[in-house]
Amino acid sequence: MMLCLSVAVSVPVFADKAPSSLQGKKLFNSSSLGGAANTKTCNACHPGGRGLESAGGNPELSKVINTCIAGPLNGSKLEPNSIEMQSLLLYIKSLKQ
Repeated sequence: MMLCLSVAVSVPVFADKAPSSLQGKKLFNSSSLGGAANTKTCNACHPGGRGLESAGGNPELSKVINTCIAGPLNGSKLEPNSIEMQSLLLYIKSLKQ
């Protein structure tokens, strides 16, 4: 007789998706980005991405994003290669177009 076991696995919300600028825009407007402990969003300081048009060329952009998440948003930094971070980078880079 075969015994089948069911195992619960915690999977990140975006685990099965590829990074996208659309997802980045949603995260940019999310008050829960990085587990933020307040209601601020990236959009609160940068409405519609205004002022970030040239930020996409910054080689340290992921560090800058994490500084904002950990500071004003009072959240936890994102892993540089996470789908969330890569999506935010794609969105911010799309602002120059």
